Amino acid sequence: MDALHALIRDFSPSHTWIEAAVLAACLALAYVASRILGRQQPPDSVWFGRRTVDGLMFPLLALALAYAARVGVETVLLQPVFLLRVAVPVLSSLVLIRFFARILANAFPKSAAMRLVERIVSWLAWGVAVLWIVGLLPAVRAELAGIAIHFGKSQVTALTLIEGSLSATVVMLLALWLSSTLERRLLDRTIVDLSMRKVAANATRAGLLLVGLLFALSAVGVDLTALSVLGGAVGVGLGFGLQKLASNYVSGFVILLERSLRIGDNVRVDGFEGRITDIKTRYTLIRAGNGRESIVPNETLITQRVENLSDADRKFNITTNITVGYDSDVSQVQAILCGAAAAQPRVLADPAPVAYLMNFAPDGLEFSLNFWVSDPSAGTVNLRSAINIAILDGLRAEGIDIPYPQRVVRLQADAPPPAGPLQAAHVAQASAPPPTA
Repeated sequence: MDALHALIRDFSPSHTWIEAAVLAACLALAYVASRILGRQQPPDSVWFGRRTVDGLMFPLLALALAYAARVGVETVLLQPVFLLRVAVPVLSSLVLIRFFARILANAFPKSAAMRLVERIVSWLAWGVAVLWIVGLLPAVRAELAGIAIHFGKSQVTALTLIEGSLSATVVMLLALWLSSTLERRLLDRTIVDLSMRKVAANATRAGLLLVGLLFALSAVGVDLTALSVLGGAVGVGLGFGLQKLASNYVSGFVILLERSLRIGDNVRVDGFEGRITDIKTRYTLIRAGNGRESIVPNETLITQRVENLSDADRKFNITTNITVGYDSDVSQVQAILCGAAAAQPRVLADPAPVAYLMNFAPDGLEFSLNFWVSDPSAGTVNLRSAINIAILDGLRAEGIDIPYPQRVVRLQADAPPPAGPLQAAHVAQASAPPPTA
């Protein structure tokens, strides 16, 4: 409690007004500098945030200026400080909170659990700041250092575990921040192809996380030479139970590197047809036109037959079939079908829609209408429905019949007897006179 008594002893109303003015000047200077430096920065910047004050740069500059002002007042003016001494731990906690909050928001933008983590970090940071201000932090550290935890023959204190965990968390967050920054600022500008950009982003993130993990283990106190035993165990695990997992990860990098399948391609895999929306390290996401999404393991795309509907040509073909009566004019039906498709703005003019007489069906002439679009992700069922409605209206306007399925049975009284007993019974029943009313 000596530090708290010393802090209270240094409180002086006359000096505190001077310190308040100096602290206000430090905060104003930090805000102005942050505003000037963050003019052209994106709203998701870790340094400046959306409103300058919610980024990392403002509390960091304010902390540096406040600490410099505290040292200057104590050494140059030879005056005791109270407010600046309190401001340093408060601003330090704010820097830590902003660091965790901004990096977690960038690394996991859609995770609801990150809000809980941010609140926990905030409460812990403010608690440490209070202990720092009242002078109880050294006593708490000494108490934690006296708590020993035994792991076999090794002994680790609670203070070492807490400091190592904090160091490991900071290192891992820095690795995530660097990987996301490199992906947004460098890879997006230098690599045009989306698949190669994905490869570079995944490789960069994996490399940085590996380096961060090694630094984190070293900070916790783990001997890195013991990783050789862990590597052997992982190798045995890959040889037995993790073959499929490792195969999917390797297949993901193979797909991205050889670019046989790219993000945006329309493919058909095992009867499921859709557009590739993302290629991850373990699986590939394929979204159909009706909104359904299929999660396909990357090994399946390597070992099985996959139809790439947009590899050679980005145009997507859609067909619809219709049957008309045998007395219909073939040329007129083809003109109606092609006109109904060409009237839709999404249908490409080159190649133009074309209608073929496909089959002489039992009920009429069967036509197939082929047309092409360049945006299958906007939906194919809605477009096919609109064209079918236009075809129906056009055929009805021209008086062209769309026949119903029908069967004609002829009754012959003097027909020769059929060969089989089943057919004989059928003809006998069909040849019987109709019942009288």
